[in-house]
Amino acid sequence: MEQPAGSAQDARSLPGCYRHPERDTGVRCTRCERPICPECMVSASVGFQCPDCAGGRTPTDHGAARPAPPLGDSRPRTLAGGTMAADPRLVTKLLIGVNAVLFLVQLTVGATFTERFELIGSALTRYSPYLPQGVADGQYYRLLTSMFLHGGYLHILFNMLSLWWIGGPLEAALGRARYIALYLASGLAGGALTYLLAAPNQPSLGASGAIFGLFGATAVLMRRLNYDMRPVIALLVINLVITFGVPNIAWQAHIGGLVAGVGVGYAMVHAPRERRALIQYGACALVLVVVAVLTLVRTAQLA
Repeated sequence: MEQPAGSAQDARSLPGCYRHPERDTGVRCTRCERPICPECMVSASVGFQCPDCAGGRTPTDHGAARPAPPLGDSRPRTLAGGTMAADPRLVTKLLIGVNAVLFLVQLTVGATFTERFELIGSALTRYSPYLPQGVADGQYYRLLTSMFLHGGYLHILFNMLSLWWIGGPLEAALGRARYIALYLASGLAGGALTYLLAAPNQPSLGASGAIFGLFGATAVLMRRLNYDMRPVIALLVINLVITFGVPNIAWQAHIGGLVAGVGVGYAMVHAPRERRALIQYGACALVLVVVAVLTLVRTAQLA
């Protein structure tokens, strides 16, 4: 069973606007690279500029000297190119809500519900004592559903705290669509590696694989913003020590999610502007291809 990914309170959040430090933002001036909030964004031919680089003008200035808005969609964009939202933590809140609701269902229905949807290669269960159940038996949905189940109060508590601390700032930096794509790709990668390497009758569940992916992407983002990497490296070392030092933790899910998160996160924050969406979602698609290959290989082994 997967255990909590650990606390991420040491991870840095997004930088504050250089004119309004209390406002976190993932958008930077295209000329000087200083962080700017929506109030300070001045439309330029490419992206947005700060008032200083735009000749002292602010978005509320009016006059002939203000540059014309760019063609196409001129809505404020995050560092990764996503659309800035009024609530930058909405998806994170929804993910926490889904995990909490399903945990209540687990408590209400009992072990049979968990056994139907947790990740397992192939095994006899209490609700199916004569017919093997698992991914190898065609139940591929378990790779996804197991990401939203938990094994106890502490398991879900620490995972959801980690999701809130890491996910909120990362969602604001990436945008909703890119954030959920990263989350799902990381969770599926962790599940696929667990399916490949764990014993076929060993059950696994939890959001830790996806959260480790968010952790890896956060490290890439901090590097991109030139933050001090020592806190995130220390946190990574602590999590890896827990992963390999505490019994009954599916280390495969943690490592698979972490590797996928680093790869997808790098594509998210380093993709060139002119091919940004293609590279970002292409990286997610590549992870899904790897997930499919690992799943088919393990299924063939267990057939």
